[in-house]
Amino acid sequence: MGAVTTALGIREVSEHTGLSIDTLRWYEREGLIPLVGRTPTGRRSYPPAAMRFIRLVQALRRTGMPVADVRHFVQLGGGRLEHHSTRMALLEAQRGSIERQVDQLHEDLAVLTAKIDQYRDLITRGLDCEDEAAGRDACPGGDDVRALVGPGGPATPDRGRGRASLRSTS
Repeated sequence: MGAVTTALGIREVSEHTGLSIDTLRWYEREGLIPLVGRTPTGRRSYPPAAMRFIRLVQALRRTGMPVADVRHFVQLGGGRLEHHSTRMALLEAQRGSIERQVDQLHEDLAVLTAKIDQYRDLITRGLDCEDEAAGRDACPGGDDVRALVGPGGPATPDRGRGRASLRSTS
């Protein structure tokens, strides 16, 4: 949506941000959204600056920043020079965390892509995982899955014991 130029009520803010009304109230109670005013009748009034800040808080939360860190970031508010370096350090730490997550996701994507390629090859060649022509490592998971499953079929958690174990379903 476009930029907000006038104060909005909570329902409009919810529509603009995709956050539920309950979430907006919770964010306010937790000290994550400053600048929320009240109308003479006691209704919440979100000026344009609050809307911009909500978008920032949404981005921080989507990146996995803990509520306590977001709150600390907000408490350092007011744009005062003495808080810029602390706010920047919080953001840089979060960026580092995101970069590590992205690296891990790229690695995980490569694993999934390789498995998809294996399936595609098996389908193209018309082979089952058990076919000798498919090769020893053709099955997704390879011998590791067969070792867990065993000759009797798929493994399922045994819910009858106090500890996790696998048992054959056949």
